[in-house]
Amino acid sequence: MQSCSLDENSSCKKNVAVLGVLLLLGACSSQIDGISQATNTVKAKVENCPQAEVVALSEQKQNEGFYDRFDWHIRNIVADDDTIKFQTLKQDFVFCRANNTWTVQKGTLPKDLQPPTNYAAFAQDIVNPKFKNINFQDKTYQYRVVQEPNYSLGSNNNLSRPEVKDPTKDKIVFELITPNNKTPQRQTLYTLKDLQNAAVKAGFSAEGNLLGVPRITSSLIYGDKIWWSIAFEQGEGNNGIATIVSYDPKTDKFSLIQPQALAFTQITDLAITGDVNSPTFWMGTNVSGEGNLYIPAKGLVAYRPDNSLSTYTTNNSPLVGAISDKLRVENNILWVSSANGVCQVKWQAADSPQNWSCWRFTAMAKVPATLPIYSASTNQKSAASLAANDTVEVLWWSPVKFQTNKGRYEVTYPQGFTTKLNEGASKYEFGRSLPTGKPPIEWPGFEWHWNGQRFIRALDEVSLNLVGGGPQGIGSGEFKPELPMNWNAMRGDLELLDISPKSTSVKYYSGWVDSEKLQPYLTVVPQTRPQNPQPNPLLKVK
Repeated sequence: MQSCSLDENSSCKKNVAVLGVLLLLGACSSQIDGISQATNTVKAKVENCPQAEVVALSEQKQNEGFYDRFDWHIRNIVADDDTIKFQTLKQDFVFCRANNTWTVQKGTLPKDLQPPTNYAAFAQDIVNPKFKNINFQDKTYQYRVVQEPNYSLGSNNNLSRPEVKDPTKDKIVFELITPNNKTPQRQTLYTLKDLQNAAVKAGFSAEGNLLGVPRITSSLIYGDKIWWSIAFEQGEGNNGIATIVSYDPKTDKFSLIQPQALAFTQITDLAITGDVNSPTFWMGTNVSGEGNLYIPAKGLVAYRPDNSLSTYTTNNSPLVGAISDKLRVENNILWVSSANGVCQVKWQAADSPQNWSCWRFTAMAKVPATLPIYSASTNQKSAASLAANDTVEVLWWSPVKFQTNKGRYEVTYPQGFTTKLNEGASKYEFGRSLPTGKPPIEWPGFEWHWNGQRFIRALDEVSLNLVGGGPQGIGSGEFKPELPMNWNAMRGDLELLDISPKSTSVKYYSGWVDSEKLQPYLTVVPQTRPQNPQPNPLLKVK
């Protein structure tokens, strides 16, 4: 289950509004059953790879959000001798081992990993989470994580739980049913008091914190232990502590790892490498807030038992996509997947960019005839034209009229446009929470990152702001609920021309075309790095 914000109040029971939960159902999904970290040693055969097919960028369906068609977050990885399949909600991105090529296929994500289709199923999974299974040494272990006291479902169809005045008794508890036992063993992971103490240690107030609904994001076997990563609901005061749990069947004991540097960070997935007695824990990370389910955090994290921690982000590494969704270890290779693409990393020397091979998910379209291109998403007058038979990369979609669902695609435009904004640079107040390598400068292109040549924006760097007026791009104008914003760029590359405390001038290498004129299809392209990378120009901003 991805982070799903549940409204809280301060009365004797915490009630969850049905509307608020339904808004976020689309981002929630069940968790995978436990698997071991597998390796591949069999020579792959090209003939066993899938044939290429044209998979169109999906159109918006009834009751879907505007931007669901660009939700390529990886929900699951399936591998065999010939292929590795990265599964999204609607498509599979398939890597052929024999020749290092990619195809896009229609989605095959199992039903139990898809989001719940109704509020009742979602609520029931919170009230009474199902036990999952993992097999270890031919024996089955069952596990789940719960909140204590737990939620209940009232007659008004609202979720509620009693208020707990003693923060030491408001708990997140891991339950494990071992073979030949019916009663689960219970291990407290953390309490509300622990969360409050962690907030104070991090320099925040202890007040206003609530325990978010917990979830298990991975389970695996490594060495002689079973391992799980635990994440939590986040936003509107709800929070948790990033936790790795292990269980040793020989000693019948649990162990907890809670890196202080990952305080209040959700672990999206876990992989383990190295010496079983002193391993490295690889984690994807994410944070979320009200209406923002996916906000970049620490990127890909490597944590070691000596409490050392390395982070790989879009700002300091070749990582494709700011949020690492799913991980997989095969011998000396770590596969890192995101909503923007996949990287193959030689994990023993991950600090060297030469040890990364990355590919990017994207949409392309052939221009059928000469097309007008607009310099902003709702402009009525075109600024130039695209030539017939040109191929353009499709970056985003934005509405032109809410009433008719008419919109435009943002596409790459090498000639570029320029604009001056009445918003400049200022110091970012929450610099300590920034991903490694990102300068603490607030400016119109804050969600873009520097790649050594231009500022670029990965798909998962677009904060959706589901209850805050939608995603924010490069543009100006006053927000009006009844009218779409007029954006110059949402994901186009940026060149910074000038910046001051009061204004910013940029050249953006994208434009907008009427969406009914294009038929985008999905593909995977190699991620290339600039030959002569230059320093981030924001480093000179005082």
